[in-house]
This record gives sequence, C-alpha cells and structure tokens, in this order.
Amino acid sequence: MNENITPHPQRLVQQQADSPHILIVGAGVIGLVTAWALLDKGSQIAGALWEFPPAVCGSHVDAVSLEYSKHWCMTAYWAWKQIADDAGLSREAGVRMTQSNFFFPQRLSEDNTKCKKLLNKMTEIAGSGVEGFRHAGAKLAEERGVNPKYEGGIMDGYELSVPVIDTDQAMHWLTNLVLSKGATMTTRTIDTDLLSIEQDLRNEFHADAIVNATGLHGGSLSGDDSCSPLRGALLRVVNDGTTFPKVDAALSISADVSADNEIIFIVPRTDNILLIGGIAQENQWDLDLTLDTPVVQRMRQRANEFLPGLKNAKLDPAYPLAQGLRPARSKNVRVERELRRYEESSEASRIVHCYGHGGSGWSLSFGCAADVIDLLDEAMQGKEPEAMNYRI
Repeated sequence: MNENITPHPQRLVQQQADSPHILIVGAGVIGLVTAWALLDKGSQIAGALWEFPPAVCGSHVDAVSLEYSKHWCMTAYWAWKQIADDAGLSREAGVRMTQSNFFFPQRLSEDNTKCKKLLNKMTEIAGSGVEGFRHAGAKLAEERGVNPKYEGGIMDGYELSVPVIDTDQAMHWLTNLVLSKGATMTTRTIDTDLLSIEQDLRNEFHADAIVNATGLHGGSLSGDDSCSPLRGALLRVVNDGTTFPKVDAALSISADVSADNEIIFIVPRTDNILLIGGIAQENQWDLDLTLDTPVVQRMRQRANEFLPGLKNAKLDPAYPLAQGLRPARSKNVRVERELRRYEESSEASRIVHCYGHGGSGWSLSFGCAADVIDLLDEAMQGKEPEAMNYRI
C-alpha cells in the first residue's frame, strides 16, 4: 500500500470546506478503488487473480494501453499484496497471496516471433520486483501435477507469487470501506453521453468533476463505439482434497499460446472452491450458458486433460457455473480526460474516463485510480486535455 491511501475507515486527509467534490459514475472495482483513493486525498465522493499484461484471456492489441498497463498492474500488485499480508485485512477483504504458474508448449528460448514475445514478457516479470518468481522450465508441470504431454507436451514454465481475490467478498469490503470514509451512493440508470449532461450532473451533485467508471457501458457514455462484451465462464468445483489432490496454486495456459486458442485457467479461489476456466467470447451479450453448452463441456474436458485429477472433481452444488461479461475495448484500457467540447464550449470538459479493462480490472485497479486522480487535478486546474499516447 502506498503512503497515499489507507485500508482503514479513517481518511489520511480530512476533507475541508474547499475540498473538491467528485461524482463517480460506476461502482465496480474501478469505481470503488478510485473512490477510495480520492477520499484519502481529501476529496468528497457523491461505487480475481492478479496478472501481468497481456492477460490470460487475450492479448492487448494496443501498444499504448499495454505500456500503461504494465505500470498500473505493479501499483495494484503492491496494494493488494499489502492487504493480503495483513491477517485481519486479508480475512475481511478476501485477498491472499498464492503461486501462479504459467505453462507453454514450446521452450521460450526458441527462435521464433511468438517465443521471443513470451520470453520478453517473462523477462519483464522477473525484473518487475514481484515476489516468488522462478523460471522452472518443463519440470514445473511435474511439480504441479500437470499432464506433461498436454497439447503435445509442456516444454516450459514459470511461476510467481500473486494476489488472488475473492471478488464477491472484496466488493462487499470495498463498498463498506468507501462508505465508512464518507462516500454517498445513488442508484440510477444513465444511458446518455456524459458530455451532453455534464453540467446538469455537476449541478445536481455539486460536483467539480466526473469520473466515468461504468465498465461495459463506458463507451456508450462517452461516444466511443469501440467497446464490446467479452463473455466468460468458470466452473466451480469442491477443492477439499477428498476426490482429487487439493490444488493450492493457480495454473494457466493463455489463449495466445494454446493450440486451439482456448484458455486453461485454474485458480483456488477460497479454501475449498476451485475455479476452472475459461472462455473469452467476443460480442456475446447473452448469459445463457449451461453445464451442457458445448463450449462449457470443452472447457471441462481441457482442464481434465491438463490436470488429470480433476476428472474426479465434484461441482459446487450451490453455484456450479459462473458467467459474466468482461468490459472489452478494441484499443484496450482508456484512462483519459474527455477530449471533446460540448457545443463549442470555451472550457475543457471535467470528465475523466476509466473503462475498457476487459478481464484485468482487479489487476490494474490501483494504478488506474492513481492516474485518474492526476487527470482530475489537471482538469480542475484548467489545463487542456491530452490524449493517452502523449502522456507515456
């Protein structure tokens, strides 16, 4: 945790009569963490598994966003790790550290474009300061009980220590935390470009600025047609050691290295629940997957082949299948001030956008929040907005 925020109810900086009021539209992890950071700065507010980018569910396609994300994820890493390292906070927030393992069907030292890219990522991770990094090669599969012949053979692998977050518990904790620090929450549907109603919202909520942290709908509130859903699903199985050896580390093969472009994503979320995934389906809005859907059955079959003991795993009877929509964007994450002006206004907008995180919202949360605060400061100082690529 950096010195600018505290995970306790009291604020680091108490609000003053002239403290800025910020309206945050959206109360997911991005909105809540941004609210937390702002409240500890003295502002007034009117609401997973950590991964180094690109994430397992699909590569970043935008070089600008990727460079930002490498910085954002490390800010978040140390924030979540500090929560995990405090026994009391770890229990309350549902955050702990675990070993995360990545496997590859080729040696990363091979002389081809894909392996060079993957080797570069591994080298960046090794030099980033994360704890527990180890390049173990093919023997990592044996150590973790992984089928060494999966997809023609596991040829390489590495591991590192990362935060794993029970998102249901963490969202409850974050909500209570920002409320205890003085935030107020209002439930409302907004389906209009924020720029066209900016002044009305600011007047209504006495807000000096607005943050757009609306996830999947971030684009529709900002005139950005590059946003779309990325449907995902995970199976939940009982991980208590009775029907298969208990899995205590995350195990992954990312979409960009798999032969069929499908993901292996196995994560021990709590003491006795194991998540098995996954899928990443573009432009699919319907949450109509079932245990009998072919793509879900393939997901289970892949996991069984990858980690043989899972064939005996029993589904969680209360909640066997989880599915949801990741807020994807063709240019990936946008953390940027509003660049347009409303009806030729002489003043720059005071809207800051923070959306398009895909499946990486938890991994990037604190880093994005820090940049949002800087952009809000610029907006309230009357500075002209700059596009993301000019701020690297």
